[in-house]
Order: sequence, then C-alpha cells, then structure tokens
Amino acid sequence: MQTDWIWGLFGGGLIGTAAAIFLLVNGRIMGASGIIGGLVDGSGRSSAAERIALLAGLVLVPAVLALIMGGAETHLTPNLAVVVAGGLLVGVGTRIANGCTSGHGVCGISRLSLRGIVATVFYIGAGGLTVVIFKHLLGVI
Repeated sequence: MQTDWIWGLFGGGLIGTAAAIFLLVNGRIMGASGIIGGLVDGSGRSSAAERIALLAGLVLVPAVLALIMGGAETHLTPNLAVVVAGGLLVGVGTRIANGCTSGHGVCGISRLSLRGIVATVFYIGAGGLTVVIFKHLLGVI
C-alpha cells in the first residue's frame, strides 16, 4: 500500500520520543543492547526493574498492537538457521560497537556524537553489504 511509509514515520517518531523521555528522566541513553547487557552481566542490578519494564514494553506493545490490528505482515525468511545466525551476529556486533541502532543511531546521532555517527555509517553499510551478499549473490534470504 502506498501509505505504508506513514507507519514507519510514526514508529520512528515513537522511538525518538521514547529515547528523549528516557534520557530526560534517567539521564542515560536508551540503548537496548546496553539495557539487556546490564541485565545479562549483572552490572545493571540496581536498575533491573526499570530495565525489565522497558524491555517488556518493547516486546508487549507491538504484540498487543498486532493482535488489535489483526496481525502484522513480515518478510522474515522461513530459514530458521539464517534467523538464528542473524540474531547472534547482531548481538556480537552490538558488543563490538559498544551499542546498537537505538543507542548509536537514534540517541548518538541526535546528540551529534561522532562515535554514534561513525557507528551508524558502518552498521548501515554492513547491513547493505549483507543484503547484497546473502540475498542477491547467495540467494539465502
């Protein structure tokens, strides 16, 4: 549908608003990988309830909206191995880059952080290269 871009714009606005509120209220960046990492490695014990609440919201709100709206169309590959490998590679990449798309891309760029801008340029480039290789050259996805 030609108006699908509106949902992307709306979602981006919600993410940006949530990131701004999180920064204003907590004084910290809303980087999902850092929030998860703090729970996994134990460094975020003092704010575990807040971290769990944010992560629950990231999962539950889209799930509830999908139920209300009758589901959501995705273009996810049915190849489970590709999905698992992709998830693991994203996790490793966020640890190497010291952040994820929400931390570097949304919060870093909006604060004019050079580190955030450079990280975003590299992960967008890596994503494009991955699509070219795995979709167009190898036909895996």
